[in-house]
Amino acid sequence: MKATIWHNQSCGTSRKTLAILEETPGLAVTVIEYLKTPPSADKLAQLYRDAGITPQQGLRLRGTDAEERGLPQAGDAEVLAAMAADPKLVERPLVETDKGVRLCRPQDRVREIL
Repeated sequence: MKATIWHNQSCGTSRKTLAILEETPGLAVTVIEYLKTPPSADKLAQLYRDAGITPQQGLRLRGTDAEERGLPQAGDAEVLAAMAADPKLVERPLVETDKGVRLCRPQDRVREIL
């Protein structure tokens, strides 16, 4: 099986999620440092749709200016465009496998798609 993680090395939850992935036998892990290689608005829309959450639920509030910008109340397209332009607004980590997508907060949520 394959897994892709949109990862931020400075995030403890992201590091713990990556460790779970790396410890899973037979799993090929692709790590995308999303601050360096941001996902497009279309990719984010697909990830959130597959995770069963809204873009607003995938919006990082802590340590960002998302609230000041009114993003929690904004429409999906505006939130996705803001995230694609400023990947610090993406809550992490996001993990995609053949079994689905999860926003892995807490990190053990990743086990649901392994």
